Amino acid sequence: MQIAIVLFDRFTSLDAVGPYEMLQHLPGAETVFVAERTGPVRNESGSIALVADRTLADVPSPDVVVVPGGPGQTGQMDNEALLGWLREADATSTWTTSVCTGSLLLAAAGLLSGRRATSHWLALDTLKEFGVEPTGERVVFDGKYVTAAGVSSGIDMGLALLGRIAGDEHAMSVQLLTEYDPQPPYDAGSPAKAPAALADEFRARRATLLR
Repeated sequence: MQIAIVLFDRFTSLDAVGPYEMLQHLPGAETVFVAERTGPVRNESGSIALVADRTLADVPSPDVVVVPGGPGQTGQMDNEALLGWLREADATSTWTTSVCTGSLLLAAAGLLSGRRATSHWLALDTLKEFGVEPTGERVVFDGKYVTAAGVSSGIDMGLALLGRIAGDEHAMSVQLLTEYDPQPPYDAGSPAKAPAALADEFRARRATLLR
C-alpha cells in the first residue's frame, strides 16, 4: 500500500505530520511526501520544511491520498498541475483524504460535489461554493472520502482510517504506543465551546487567516 502526502508552499505542518504519524504504522505501507518538485517544502511560517522525495508525476496511483491544508492552499485553488493530479490519483485510490482546508483543494478538483465533508471551521462556508455539504464534525467519512476539521483533527482522521484499514485492535495499539490521550488544559477547541468574543474575533479576521 502506498500513501501519498501532498506538500505545497505554506502548508500547515501538523496537517501533514499528524496523519503521517498514525498512517506510517500500517503494515507494509510505504509513505511518501510528494510535491510538484522534489526537495524541501516550507510550512506557512517558513520555519519548518518537509522534504518531497518524489514529484506528483512519480506517484500516479497511490492507494491513499492525504491533502493537508494551510494558508498556501489559496494559491493552489487553480493550480491545474495539482488539481489534475488529485483527479487522476483519485480515479484509482482506495481512500482520498484531507485535513483542514485541504478539503477545499479536493472540492476545487471536483471530488467532493454532493458529498458531506468538513474543514477548518472558518472555511466551512467556502465548501458550499463547490456544492459540498459542510459539517462541523471532526472527521467525516463519505464513501472513500475522509475529511478532517482543523489541524489537530488530522491525528484523529489518521487513527480512524488506520482502524478502517488495519482493524480496531491495531489502531488502538498505535494510539497506545503514541500515547495519544488528549487532555487539553482548556476547552476552547471549537467555536461552539470557545468564548463567543474569541470566535467572533477570528471570524472578523477570516480573510487574512486563510491566506
